[in-house]
Amino acid sequence: MHSSIHIIIIILIALAAGLNLSNCTNLTIVNNCHETIWPGITATNTTLTGGGFVLKPGESTVFSAPNGWGGRIWGRTGCDFNKNGNGTCQTGACGTTLTCTSPGDPPASIAEFTLGDTTFYDVSLVDGFNLPLTVRPIQGKGDCRVAGCDTDLRANCPPELTFRSDGKPSACRSACNVFASDEYCCKGMYSNPVTCMPTNYSKIFKTACPVAYSYAYDDPTSIITCSTTDFVVSFCSPRQNNALTTKTNSYVMGRKG
Repeated sequence: MHSSIHIIIIILIALAAGLNLSNCTNLTIVNNCHETIWPGITATNTTLTGGGFVLKPGESTVFSAPNGWGGRIWGRTGCDFNKNGNGTCQTGACGTTLTCTSPGDPPASIAEFTLGDTTFYDVSLVDGFNLPLTVRPIQGKGDCRVAGCDTDLRANCPPELTFRSDGKPSACRSACNVFASDEYCCKGMYSNPVTCMPTNYSKIFKTACPVAYSYAYDDPTSIITCSTTDFVVSFCSPRQNNALTTKTNSYVMGRKG
């Protein structure tokens, strides 16, 4: 199940703050993993890069998005696409194509953005975890903390949540995805921040990754704001990493080769 509750909260707060469409924000996506990944991108308006692409270990790609853009970025793993861009992925698949028009299947670590005069961003593990993922603002104004999780939760994932591919642990599922109960999914009588509380499973995620969403109403310590900034979205990078991006990218709404 894909959590949408806190995404709606982000968008509503951002709309209340006002969105400035006059400037662009650079998003640098970095693969510091020891494996090839296939980032997917979906958006509420304009989709970057056609929705998906490949990043080999050590590669990075820069995109420029207009203020007002809102979307999510995640990494797919274990993919096998043919020359026409058709294939499968072990985690994070958005169907059977390289380009995504819908969110990736759980479990997947997700970076979420609503760009504006004040940008709202977070890393969500509400749909589970498949890769360490951080979001680092560059020279912004405001809170501007590094969001995300640089711990590999697959190593200590509870057996009942462990997702396996080819017999090996490849991701850590959320309790909602495994058990589908109202309590774990913040539905029904639990569909508000008063009754939807942290569970033993979400606490495992939160302890390992204190600046990432562990359940749908984990807003106070997970959603961050920053103004006048670019961002580095890093897979498998430590939160102390000082990777930089600049405003000089001339590739607007497209992939930089």
